[in-house]
Amino acid sequence: MAITITAFERSPDRGKGLARDMRVRWALEEVGEPYEVRLLSFKAMKEPAHRALQPFGQIPTYEESDLALFESGAIVFHIAERHAGLLPDGANARARAIAWMFAALNTVEPPIFDRALATILERDEPWYEGRLRLLEDSIRKRLGDLSRHLGEADWLDGGFSAGDLLMVTVLLRLKGSGILEEYPNLSAYVARGEARRAYKRAFAAQLAVFNASSG
Repeated sequence: MAITITAFERSPDRGKGLARDMRVRWALEEVGEPYEVRLLSFKAMKEPAHRALQPFGQIPTYEESDLALFESGAIVFHIAERHAGLLPDGANARARAIAWMFAALNTVEPPIFDRALATILERDEPWYEGRLRLLEDSIRKRLGDLSRHLGEADWLDGGFSAGDLLMVTVLLRLKGSGILEEYPNLSAYVARGEARRAYKRAFAAQLAVFNASSG
């Protein structure tokens, strides 16, 4: 049975590849699995049919045969476990790659995502500047640690893995902020992710949806 994922009918990222279905698209492209996309309006995301798949009314979801999943990290992990190319063969290396998946989503992403929300929702609030400084200090601490670990390596732990896929999608949200550019090795790391053919195919597919909805 074909894999079906859900995505925004009109993505709030305006075609920049930041919506979380991008992670799932990229993972599927990396392993060479075809998939279909069901586009949802914001209204449809909150209706019972979608909440049966995603209790919080978000995207993406993943459906294959009798399996339905939600949460982008869990979906990428499922894909990586069942198809070669996103997790190493060795047990220890595999465990480390999984640890980097968790690090991307649990350690590095939260202040980055909070900063993105604050710049949209809190810009006119009296506490905005102070909150932004705190968030950016937290981000720089995480990026400093990450930069030291990466050093001059191409990827976080040997070859490209699902850990890198998720980390790159997290760091992409900082492009143009000036913060990522303070860490040249991390900027180059993100660029390597964007240069992968699977990433380019996934990005083009997501961008096509935005262009069609804006036409």
